[in-house]
Amino acid sequence: MKRPGTYILLIALGSDTELEVGALGTISFPEGTYCYVGSARGGLDQRISRHISRDKKVRWHIDRLTMAADSVDAYVSYPDYIPECTLASMAEGCGMTPFADGFGCSDCRCRTHLFRADSESIARLVREAGLISFSLISFPSGKPL
Repeated sequence: MKRPGTYILLIALGSDTELEVGALGTISFPEGTYCYVGSARGGLDQRISRHISRDKKVRWHIDRLTMAADSVDAYVSYPDYIPECTLASMAEGCGMTPFADGFGCSDCRCRTHLFRADSESIARLVREAGLISFSLISFPSGKPL
């Protein structure tokens, strides 16, 4: 079953990283945690699984960052759909700092869909948006299906 939804990726970088990100050019990412907001209208599980995988062709801005990450975790707004731009606005409202103008938002008017985050702002966004860990909805028993 292909379910729609929106999600956040929590991307940890253990060291400063410089990446070439398509038309955005070279971006310097300081060590830390980043929150990326995305959507998948026709395949939430497939989209997040792709983002978490290291073995993929670069298709989106976020691919460069997830391939360089030390870890990637995901939370979803399923079954209660929160529009992608609303979720991005909520991320900033929860204390996350916008990072890299134009990142992940070429099809909307948002400043960015990528934010610097800390544990407090992440916990607040997960709580206020009612997000669920991707691993809990995909593998309820804790084991892959």
